[in-house]
Amino acid sequence: MIEVKVPELAESITEGTIVRWLVNVGSKVNQGDDIAEIETDKVNIQISAEHSGVLKKIEKDVDDTVEVGEVIALLDENESSGTGKPAGQASGAKSEEKPAPEEKPTLTETPAPAETPAPAKEEQQPARKSGADLRPASPAARKLAREKGIDLNAVPTSDPLGRVRLDDVARQSASENKVRQPAEQSLSPAGDPTKPVDRVKMSRRRQTIASRLVSVQHEAAMLTTFNEVDLTAIMKIRKRRKEVFIKEHDVKLGFMSFFTKAVVGALKSFPLLNAEIDGTDILVKKYYDIGIAVATDQGLVVPVVREADRLTFAEIERSIKDLATRARTNRLTLGDLQGGTFTITNGGTFGSLMSTPIINAPQVGILGMHGIKKRPVAVATPEGDKIEIRPMMYIALSYDHRIVDGSEAVQFLVKVKTLLEDPETLLLEG
Repeated sequence: MIEVKVPELAESITEGTIVRWLVNVGSKVNQGDDIAEIETDKVNIQISAEHSGVLKKIEKDVDDTVEVGEVIALLDENESSGTGKPAGQASGAKSEEKPAPEEKPTLTETPAPAETPAPAKEEQQPARKSGADLRPASPAARKLAREKGIDLNAVPTSDPLGRVRLDDVARQSASENKVRQPAEQSLSPAGDPTKPVDRVKMSRRRQTIASRLVSVQHEAAMLTTFNEVDLTAIMKIRKRRKEVFIKEHDVKLGFMSFFTKAVVGALKSFPLLNAEIDGTDILVKKYYDIGIAVATDQGLVVPVVREADRLTFAEIERSIKDLATRARTNRLTLGDLQGGTFTITNGGTFGSLMSTPIINAPQVGILGMHGIKKRPVAVATPEGDKIEIRPMMYIALSYDHRIVDGSEAVQFLVKVKTLLEDPETLLLEG
């Protein structure tokens, strides 16, 4: 037998949670094939087989926490495939390794003339149980079904291959509980049966996000300063260059490239916003790897645009598009998320008008973008001041007051505002 172990994940990651098994027990596995997916604090990682063989046994179920170096499955390099056992069944092999001769007589006795009808009914029960055991199901689904006493044959599933998943069993359990015990199905914390609630376990990534955000607020002296930006000039450039830009670069000219360039220009003028605290030292970074916050179904992630100061507008837009796509399809690598020096987050895409973003430690600054709203503003002209309707956006800078003073933070934000309102300067300073 060949042991399949959890490989080294990253320097700072020692454990993960099994999200799903990609192959079934009894399936042929070639060297290099992905056999399981593990969720870590930052990204999902595929575990590949280092040898060829047949997946003989699964040691860890879905939702189990596993550590680096821990055995999660066994491969038999000498056995041929074709057992057809669903993934996860090897962990309960004792209940499934019943000899075939014992099952067949039960099935053949069922249609025989019933001289003693009662025993015949009793003998049918093991056969139905065996059939349920053999139905394709994830390890977590099978485990929950056993705990809840649910017959897998009675569980409907939308899986195209007919495989029962954890949420299928959970729905069946909720449905049965609703019939049997409607008053106990989902009680509120106060125990009031008229106020139902759903209890959902936090994913590993959501737990990590929660822990780090609370940690930042406890450890950093975080403050936020605000300003507003007139985006008239940028809107005109985007309107004028939109079609040509897409034709030449096969990507849209968005707002993020302008803001990324403006942030880089401001960081060059105020380098302490591009630093981090290391004990009693300040590490001032001379490179500009800008993190772009991306919302996914699993939680917020911050992939990094490397050396943003050396990229063109088109290269920045392509990088952000690629990172966002891979973030939402769980294809980011740990390298995509590490080493950012400053972060930009855009709550405006969800309709936010103003917010106080939380610093992405160990960074000391984060810029928050918000929704663009047309508002009447006073505009100075040669003929005098007049009121015009302009596309305006509030921007926010949260910063760590331990190394960044308020005056420096305010000037940084004013610099970003100035560069955005006069986009031509971005070519010189961004």
